[in-house]
Amino acid sequence: MLRIDDIEAGYSAVPVLRGVTLRIEPREVLVLLGRNGVGKTTLMRVLMGLLPPSAGRFTLDGTDLTRAAPYRIARHGFGYVPQGRGIFPKLTVRENLTVGSRARADGRVEIPERVFEFFPILKERLRQLGGTLSGGQQQMLAIGRALCGEPKVLLLDEPSEGIQPDIVRQIGDIVRRLVAETNLAVLLVEQNLDLGLGAATRCAIMEKGTIVLEGRPDEFQDEKVLREYLAI
Repeated sequence: MLRIDDIEAGYSAVPVLRGVTLRIEPREVLVLLGRNGVGKTTLMRVLMGLLPPSAGRFTLDGTDLTRAAPYRIARHGFGYVPQGRGIFPKLTVRENLTVGSRARADGRVEIPERVFEFFPILKERLRQLGGTLSGGQQQMLAIGRALCGEPKVLLLDEPSEGIQPDIVRQIGDIVRRLVAETNLAVLLVEQNLDLGLGAATRCAIMEKGTIVLEGRPDEFQDEKVLREYLAI
């Protein structure tokens, strides 16, 4: 489904990504691990068209989207939940979700009922301003908004950040349900190892802007691996 080949990117004269290559298939959760500052969020920005790569390419279902505009990337099947959630605090829950639905390829502006099956609290709070929700509810809104675009690939950047542990567990359960009940592929950037390894079907570690290790989640519970690539 999603092919990322030798992507290089950076900011001004500072290189960040150095030949990133990954494959993600339908119903797969690829968890991208790594220390802060190694390029994980930069990769997300490249995939959403927010940062042009200096080299390499990525395709979704065979379509080259490497230098496409963000709206075209979204309509072709990418859903993005940025670090910090990025909801519209002065819009209601309903309005936030409706904005997300504008990424649908079929042009229909409607909230899929499936979003409320995953996040029933959002249905109860449709008239509430997004900025008045709790941190965990805002994260659910951000994920729900991305799902309103009917994506093929969901990009989740640090969904556990600033959220209480019970909501983190709920998000992990929802990610697993999403891939089990739909054809979604998920690229999850996460520092919380319990969430990341619990949700993953496959893991990769990024170091200095490149992928240095890939494997099954159980392989990443090895203390030697954790010390070498993830310890501060």
